[in-house]
Amino acid sequence: MKRRDFITKTSTGLVAATLPLGKIASAQENSALPDLVAAHGGTAVEMFEKGIAEMGGMERFVKKGQTVIIKPNIGWDRTPDFGANTDPDLVGKVVEHCFKAGAKEVLCFDHTCGNDWDNRYKLSGIRDTVESAGGKMVPGNTENMFEEQTLPKAISLKNTKVHKLAINPDVFINIPVLKHHSGTKITCALKNYMGCIFDRGFWHRSDLPQCIADFGTYQKTDLTIVDAYRVMLQHGPRGEDPKFAPIAKYQIISTDIVAADVAATQIFSTVAKQHGMGKPYEVEEITYIGLAEKLGVGTADLSKLNVKRISLA
Repeated sequence: MKRRDFITKTSTGLVAATLPLGKIASAQENSALPDLVAAHGGTAVEMFEKGIAEMGGMERFVKKGQTVIIKPNIGWDRTPDFGANTDPDLVGKVVEHCFKAGAKEVLCFDHTCGNDWDNRYKLSGIRDTVESAGGKMVPGNTENMFEEQTLPKAISLKNTKVHKLAINPDVFINIPVLKHHSGTKITCALKNYMGCIFDRGFWHRSDLPQCIADFGTYQKTDLTIVDAYRVMLQHGPRGEDPKFAPIAKYQIISTDIVAADVAATQIFSTVAKQHGMGKPYEVEEITYIGLAEKLGVGTADLSKLNVKRISLA
């Protein structure tokens, strides 16, 4: 699996050394809009505002009158300082930009890791920011919200019940949080899809990395926004204490979900080294990335993409 290191030392010094993508072609070198923007040094909202502008604005992805489905990680009964769920201010700002681009409605959901989904929507802070921006929260924990779907390109996950909002949406935006995971080493963009299906247990029983890759062949995703403002380095995915989720100030915005996970893995490893906490991983160790690339979900070779990196430091 060919790839280019996402975090590279450059001649521009310490700040640039914390930024992504070295000498990979930038938007300034290519008239085409970027496939991936990497931001560092601001709040989650600041990085998104700058990053989405570099991507060509939300109008590139959302057209007037469309319904937008937003899928953050809202799996855990944790406040934002734990880094267990997606940053609520980021999610709210994404909703705001969708409406500015002309969306008819913006719907947000997750199949949370517990039956008290309403409490998790609230405790995460995501319900408040979504609704304040004019969006609507939709439940994801009752079986009647899911419909059986066939995955013709899958290896292990041939059929699964998918949340109705995730079935052929006008626009689907995936907003995962980057963090440690006890089973898959890290969890980010591809694994965030688990909140789209009803029977997570089947994935765990039936080759979890392959199932993660398999669902990537099914799910239509227009944009992936990786929240790495805080990065939980240990005790994931739920988290034990905010001290294990230091502020890192990174964000990835990408049209390629596999590339987003490659970049996220490299960020995770860099932050782990910086804080002497957790374990740095090579991209090849996150096995579902290579499996997804093999199935044609996206590319793990960042040098094939038009990438723009920005610093807000």
